[in-house]
Amino acid sequence: MVWRKRLVALVLLVIVPVPLAGGPRTPLDPRPVHTYSIVARDPATGNLGVAVQSHWFSVGSVVTWARAGVGAVATQSLVDPSYGPLGLDLLEAGRSPEDALRGLLAADDGRDVRQVAIVDAQGRVAVHTGSRCIPEAGDHAGDGYSCQANLMERNTVWDAMAAAFEKAEGDFPDRLIAALEAAQGEKGDIRGKQSAAILIVAAKATGRPWEDRLMDLRVEDSPDPVAELKRLVLVHKAYDHMNAGDAAMEHADTEGAQREYGAAEALMPGNLEMVYWHAVALANAGDVDASLPLFQRVFAKDRNWAVLTPRLVTVQLLTVSQGDLDRILGKFK
Repeated sequence: MVWRKRLVALVLLVIVPVPLAGGPRTPLDPRPVHTYSIVARDPATGNLGVAVQSHWFSVGSVVTWARAGVGAVATQSLVDPSYGPLGLDLLEAGRSPEDALRGLLAADDGRDVRQVAIVDAQGRVAVHTGSRCIPEAGDHAGDGYSCQANLMERNTVWDAMAAAFEKAEGDFPDRLIAALEAAQGEKGDIRGKQSAAILIVAAKATGRPWEDRLMDLRVEDSPDPVAELKRLVLVHKAYDHMNAGDAAMEHADTEGAQREYGAAEALMPGNLEMVYWHAVALANAGDVDASLPLFQRVFAKDRNWAVLTPRLVTVQLLTVSQGDLDRILGKFK
């Protein structure tokens, strides 16, 4: 109820910019999450995302906010995390990013130490860099995106991020990561590196939030967080192909499944689990001959997979005859 009252007050403030009853909003626990980030809408898919890096533990837990079909928010510097959910609520209530940001700032005593960027589902952008953000601090708003940074070693960071995002090839996650890499190429956070995160949600809400959150990855503590985040994005893509392969097998689309499993294995050729479940899917589809070299490759690397395989038969996750099971296990029985 308290949260809803704050939202109503902010909506009213957007319409009539007067002080809130009871005084401006002041966070109880401001955290110095000085950082660089990007918020963006993907013009190809309409998906919405935010990516961030900082010399601060678990930066993604406070900076990155996004809601499918609504928008994305990055809230940083001496951060007030409520800017994230409240900003999204205002967008969902029909406010523009500029109006939403204006209301949030007007209700906040600490507006001069905040840095906030908002993008909505239409690609409209609003950004604020407070006058007391620690230099070097600034932002660059472009078509459907905004890059912002504070406490940087150089004042070239945000423009470099924007240029990299606009020029980058690949899909939406790749372009967001390219912006982070460009910031680090300009020396990034003057204190160094520690954590990074990426959050991407769907262009339209389905009513199933677990499906609308397309990518949510965090590197909480690492000597090279952007590089590790980039690796995790690759792993995520590989597992997306695995999931698509499983879905194809459920619909008896063996050709489609093999295509998806092959794409997953191409991204992560050393991942035994991907090879193993590919083999299981082929065997369940009746193509035991095609599954045999895959099973054998996995068993040769780690015999525990051979120990696991009969247990799948017991619970009917591997539906093969005893004769075919013996063929699968071969010398590893």
